Parts: sequence; structure tokens; C-alpha cells
Amino acid sequence: MSEFTPKEIVKQLDKYIIGQDDAKRAVAIALRNRYRRSRLSPELQEEITPKNIIMIGPTGVGKTEIARRLSKLMNAPFIKVEATKYTEVGYVGRDVESMVRDLVEASIRIVKADRFESIKDKAKDLAEKRILDIIAPEYRKGKAQPNPFMAFMNQPQLQTPSQPAETEEEKKERLTKREQMMQDFEGGLLENQLIEIEVTDTGGIGIEIAGMGGGINISELMGDMLPKKTKKRKVTVAEARKILEAEEADKLIDMDEVTSTAIERAEQDGIIFLDEIDKIAGKSRSQGPDVSRDGVQRDILPIVEGSTVVTKYGPVKTDFMLFIAAGAFHVAKITDLIPELQGRFPIKVELKPLKAEDFKQILTQPQNAIIKQYHALLATEGVNLTFEDDAIDAIAKYAELVNDTTENIGARRLHTILENLLDDISFNAGEVDTDVDVVINAEYVKNHMNGNLKDMDLHRYIL
Repeated sequence: MSEFTPKEIVKQLDKYIIGQDDAKRAVAIALRNRYRRSRLSPELQEEITPKNIIMIGPTGVGKTEIARRLSKLMNAPFIKVEATKYTEVGYVGRDVESMVRDLVEASIRIVKADRFESIKDKAKDLAEKRILDIIAPEYRKGKAQPNPFMAFMNQPQLQTPSQPAETEEEKKERLTKREQMMQDFEGGLLENQLIEIEVTDTGGIGIEIAGMGGGINISELMGDMLPKKTKKRKVTVAEARKILEAEEADKLIDMDEVTSTAIERAEQDGIIFLDEIDKIAGKSRSQGPDVSRDGVQRDILPIVEGSTVVTKYGPVKTDFMLFIAAGAFHVAKITDLIPELQGRFPIKVELKPLKAEDFKQILTQPQNAIIKQYHALLATEGVNLTFEDDAIDAIAKYAELVNDTTENIGARRLHTILENLLDDISFNAGEVDTDVDVVINAEYVKNHMNGNLKDMDLHRYIL
């Protein structure tokens, strides 16, 4: 985190998100403040809480993308939740504390992936050794097997005959075969060969415990009291390598350390993105026993204020998590939220609707630009797609026009337009035997979109 100043964070976000400088600036400062807080004394750290952010703007202008890219940039635990899927206490549905449990699960996945990177070479070596032992087993001298029942009865053991010793000729033949198998295995010649492997059976009886979130496996609760169950599977060598590598990695990774680290990261670095918060603003217009919007807000409030949530991994504090809320607020207003919740989001940022110039940049500038995506997709079928500048201008103007005259769905409108524009090309792409160059210009856009424009004009006069 120390390597990114607020300006550098904004510069990284600019690679994927066009415009919305105020929102980028706000999240960059909030993230940098976390680093500044980490350099203070523990006593002072306890006094400084994150300054949560609420974003206002129509759909498709980059609210979610800013938060998601921010978490990827810092490798921080992140989840996106819809405020509308929660219900107040006393009603059947998802309780608000489940968002914290989901964040802890995301944090565990991140920490486990980090630990796997550090031991993956060792896990791969152990997995390949197990596969080699299956393909070309080593010679193991048989021993007389003791009878546990006779030992329990304090009776003399009856020795069973041991496996006869390996002759020099058999040993030489076995080593030659094993060496050949090793060469074939290392050369990738056995990837499609079927072998039978023995893996740990992770199945078990799941139970639900109120307040713990999700199911808990009884086998996990019993720990080492129950023997590990195994099962046999027939898979290819390539599949066996993946399965056994994951199994060996699980043995090498200390899950207790992973859990404690993950909880700490969720508490200190976790980001929860609360989308559609405007949908729970204001009182419900329906009469009778129904889920109250104010009730959901009251349940969310202690999570945002700072509380302790019980999870199956242990208690988790939400005091220092960063909450980013977002909503269109085209019907409700921020003032429709309960005052206590408003106070927990001191930073308010308004995102601007996208214009034709923004659409032009979205089409071409980001690393994951839409035109680059379509170019790569159709190139797999031998179609070399080229968009001229006047075509990009026409698409951008058309997107702005449709958003202004119908529902404003932001940059998502570009996906709809390009799918319609490239419909014939995508449908016929698989039929070409040689590479084909296709140039999209303004005339092509006008011809393909003229009918859609007429339909749109007609719909304005239909109720």
C-alpha cells in the first residue's frame, strides 16, 4: 500500500475508468488514509476510523468499477452486495451480518492464494512424485504383518510369510522401466494416460447453526477424532496433477495461520460495496405487515458504525472496514436515509452522466476497451476488425442520443449498440476459410442503426 500515493492510485484507475475524477480522488484519499493510519501508534489507530463514501449517479457510469478496481489494485478483501436483498430482523431472508461473513470468506481466499504461491513448487513436486509412484511403483520389501487382535489378547504373534526378495534381474528391469516412465512423464508424453488416484473425501454431513452463517461440516468439527475418508478416482495424468497438487498444498498450508491473517485483513483492509442503497431509502408505501425500508437501514447501521459479527472462523470487528455505498437517487434522495446512516457516510460524491466524448474514450482508451474486446474475439475466427474514427464518433453520438431519449443506462448502452452493429459479422464469422478484413465506418453504422432509430422515435408516441 505504501507504494501508491493518491495521485498514483488515480493514475491506475484511469487505465480502466473514464472521467469521474471526483470519485477517483475521494477513494484514493480514503485508501491512502489507511496507510497513514497504519503508521500511527496503536493507541491512536483505535481512535481513527475510515471515512465512508456514498456515490450518487445513474447506472453504468462507473460506481461499481471504481470500487472493484480499487480493491484489485491493493489486493484487499472486497465484496459487492445489493442492499435490496437484505431484510430486517424478524423476516425470512438474508440478514445484514452475512455481508461481513462473505467478506471474511473473500479474505480467506486471498490469503490462501498468497500462501499457495509460496509453496506451489513444493506441492507440485510432491504431486508429481505421487503420480510417478502410481505409474511406475517403487519396490517395497514386504514385512510380516502383526495381528492386532492377538496383541490385544496378549497371545504370541503368528507370522505371515513376507514378500520374496527382489532379484537383481527384476530390480534392473524395474529401474529401467521407472527411468523410462520418468522421462516420458517429464516430457509430457503421458498427460492423457488414465490412472487411478486416491484422494481425500471432502464430503460430509452439513448442519446449519443460527448466527454462524452458512453450513458447517460435522467432520470439520470432529477434527482428528474421525479418520480421514478417501475415495478412488480415474483421471488423466494432467487432471491428477491438478488434484494432487491442491491436496498437497492443503497439507502444507497452516489453515489456523491463514484464518487469523484473513480475519485481520478483513478487519483492517476490507472493502464492502453497498449498491442500490437508494432503493431502501424512504418509507415503504405498502400497507400491512411488510419489510420496512427503515428497518433494513437500522440493521445496516450497527455494521457500518462498528460492531462485532460472529462467524464460523471467530468474531470479526467491522470498526475499521471501508464502506462504499452507491445509488442512482433519481427518485429518492440522500436525505431520505435515516439521519444516523447519513452521518456514517461523510464523503458524498456525485458521478456525472456520460456524454458522447466520454463514450468515445470508453470505446478506445481503457486497457479493457470494448472495441479491443470485440477485435480479439473476432480475430479467433479469422476476422480482422477495424473501426475508423468516424465510426467511433457515430457510435458515441448514437449512445448519447438513446440514453437521453430512453432510459439512461450509461456505458452499458455501448454493449447493446455494438452487439446490434456486429450481429451479421459475428453470425457469419465461423464460415470463412481465410482471414478477412472488415472495416467499420460511419456509413456502416448509419445503415445498420437507421432502423433502430426509427423504432425508437415511434416508441416515444406509444404508451
